[in-house]
Amino acid sequence: MNEALVLGGGGVGGIAWMTGLLAGLADAGRDLTGAELLVGTSAGSAVAAQLGSGLGLDELYARQVEPALQAAEIMAEMDLEKFAAEIGAAAASAASVAELRRAVGRVALGARTVSEPERRAVIESRLPSHGWPRRALKIVAVDAESGEPRVFDRASGVPLVDAVAASCAVPGVWPPVTIGERRYVDGGIRSVANADLAAGAGRVLVLSPMGGTEPFPSEQPLERSVEELRAQGAEVAVVVPDEASAAAIGDNALDPATRRPAAEAGRAQGRTLALPWGQD
Repeated sequence: MNEALVLGGGGVGGIAWMTGLLAGLADAGRDLTGAELLVGTSAGSAVAAQLGSGLGLDELYARQVEPALQAAEIMAEMDLEKFAAEIGAAAASAASVAELRRAVGRVALGARTVSEPERRAVIESRLPSHGWPRRALKIVAVDAESGEPRVFDRASGVPLVDAVAASCAVPGVWPPVTIGERRYVDGGIRSVANADLAAGAGRVLVLSPMGGTEPFPSEQPLERSVEELRAQGAEVAVVVPDEASAAAIGDNALDPATRRPAAEAGRAQGRTLALPWGQD
């Protein structure tokens, strides 16, 4: 059966949790990383690219929990109150979801952040391979000026590192990513997981570190996407952090210190996770 693995946004803690959860599922004899289609949004784009790199789950897990193997992350610095006020003002003046995305893009373009090269180096260090995998991989970002979503894949002619960096460009925290003449921000502005892009798959597993909550108003929220996929005949499972995993990720999923506890909690959750379909 054609399978899709949909990986949602959730910071470095979310990357670690999803990696750990997949490792835990494999421990229990349910390795689902061979899915024909990978859909990645924000943190999920990094995990999807890592899965497509050819490294096994044990190695990917080790890159989350062993300090010598961890990516060279930058501690995020942001004024949460100021950011919330700016986004709140943008939302209040926006007449549509598309207009809101453009307003968020303006906030991102005007924010003071680290430089694009500094941030790109972080993404490079996250990815074991910088080439697109052979299997289908869709990475979602949003044009900061037009507010239009863009789905990058191997045929886009865009380097994998740039696609992942764009999808992970949290507005107000990390710089928008320049690709050609356009600049892009986090794909989570469109949807926390963009699960609708798995249309056509017979079986879909969605991992959402942020739960089912959309960070921004969305035309395609996760709940609606799941309903539509099921209406098309797909078997769909959505997995969110359990209590222990949520505690391990903590209040700041962008904090690199969350990686080991989030990965360990995710692995424990995955080992006991029940999915609605049986082992093939």
